[in-house]
Amino acid sequence: MKRFAMAAGLVMLASTCANAQTTEQLVKGATDTSNVLNYGMGYNLQRFSTLNQINKDSVKNLVPVWNYSFNDDRSEESQPLVYQGVIYVTSHNATMAVDAKTGKQIWKTKVEYPAETPRIVCCGIINRGAALYDGKVIRTTLDAHVIALDAKTGKELWRQKAADIKEGYSMTVAPLVADGVVITGISGAEFGTRGFIDGWDPATGKHLWRTHSIPSPDEPGGDTWKGDTWKLGGGSTWITGSYDPELNTVYWGIGNPGPFNSAVRPGDNLYTCSVLAMDPKTGKIKWHYQFSPNNPFDYDAVAEMVLADMTIEGKPTKVLMDANRNGFFYVLDRTNGKLLAANPYVKVNWATGIDMKTGRPIETDVSKDAREGKKVTVYPSILGGKNWEPMSFNPQTGLAYANTLNFGGKYKAEPVTFKQGEWYLGMDLTDPWEFGDGPRGHLKAIDPMTGKSKWEAPSDIPRFSGVLSTAGGVVFSGQLTGEFEAFDADTGKKLWQFQTGSGIEGQPVTWQQDGVQYVAVTSGYGGVYSLFSGDERLAKVPPGGSLWVFAVKQ
Repeated sequence: MKRFAMAAGLVMLASTCANAQTTEQLVKGATDTSNVLNYGMGYNLQRFSTLNQINKDSVKNLVPVWNYSFNDDRSEESQPLVYQGVIYVTSHNATMAVDAKTGKQIWKTKVEYPAETPRIVCCGIINRGAALYDGKVIRTTLDAHVIALDAKTGKELWRQKAADIKEGYSMTVAPLVADGVVITGISGAEFGTRGFIDGWDPATGKHLWRTHSIPSPDEPGGDTWKGDTWKLGGGSTWITGSYDPELNTVYWGIGNPGPFNSAVRPGDNLYTCSVLAMDPKTGKIKWHYQFSPNNPFDYDAVAEMVLADMTIEGKPTKVLMDANRNGFFYVLDRTNGKLLAANPYVKVNWATGIDMKTGRPIETDVSKDAREGKKVTVYPSILGGKNWEPMSFNPQTGLAYANTLNFGGKYKAEPVTFKQGEWYLGMDLTDPWEFGDGPRGHLKAIDPMTGKSKWEAPSDIPRFSGVLSTAGGVVFSGQLTGEFEAFDADTGKKLWQFQTGSGIEGQPVTWQQDGVQYVAVTSGYGGVYSLFSGDERLAKVPPGGSLWVFAVKQ
């Protein structure tokens, strides 16, 4: 009987382990072609796959396998996760598990939040995805909660409140699980909040630590804020960080300072527009690098911090790459934050370059005049050289593939008064754009060390989707007008496209199941460009969220 009981217990344990994602699996996520376990398709956020069944020759035969409706008409920016034949995907108001082969729903758990929540959301009613760990699907909610669901049933296991929406906080970020800790960021810099990053216990939801992105006067960096300006300093943390397990370091981008009117907050304003290197167990900051000190132009640095191993000056180097919103492409040594390269990848006029000794931008009169309250035309605009949409890095070509923006902005500071729960900007937004006659965006293949493009694929309306690259020599992206596209990674030639029926702002992923390579992307229009650009060409793009899955026709 004892032997039977032990055998039964081992069977149950094996079954549990087979359905509970582990730390080891997450560490190997970038090389696991059967699953998509991490946001960014790996801790390194490279969004690259070694799969090559879909390649330059076969991609023309790509067809939809199925389409799953979210029953939602908001912007869909979520990245799907795939584990053991099940896709886990989020929208702002639901978490869903779908059979990866058939598209049939396994479960759907609604997210309820107060009706007044959207009032304090800056740039779209969205969610960017979940994390998988130990049999749980972990996500954030628009009303600033972190929740864990049972991956088999969708039942809620725990829920924790991160912040109060009445103060202007919200959450759209996909959590990161690093060294057994669930790590989340926060939104709200446009509402006079003080940003932070949190650590949570994945088993219970217990709050483990909080690291503020705006230091208080008694903390390192606190002297870069004058008076009480740190209390309203912004510094949102709304894009998922990367993680190096060998160095046991998380790299997390920090957003813009508040308000935009920089005269209100003299000083460098740490740690806004920076990257923080942190210990995942404690949240302790190991080092930081600030891209844009005292920035007036909303050049936040929240976007993905991509990790790679590169040979620089003949030496193998662990690097961090960032196509920064300020228009410069940065390469840092991720062991210590040393600047290795910083070059423009789009048109820039607010600075002539980056001082390689100090790491600080060499500013022009455009920045000087803006701080003095004069109206200026600045490149890039407040939407940046690249906005939030994640790029891909292909270690085989050595190129970064990014959707970039090709227009400037009109900037003029104005007086601002803080009122809780209301916009705290200090900028004239009546006519903020400087659009030219050419394309407003390009998908670019960028050399990280020079910022120069090997090729550019223009788009009249800029692309705001994530990018995926593969060993098949294919780069996937999407249009706000609904086309899901595939390009030749070496030349930029368009190889294929498919109309999904609504604008694509999602993050494509790929995996292989039973010998077949699949590509998936969410479709659903309504993000920051559609809300604020006034681009009348998008008036006929219908809303409607769904998940598309494609494979090569056999």
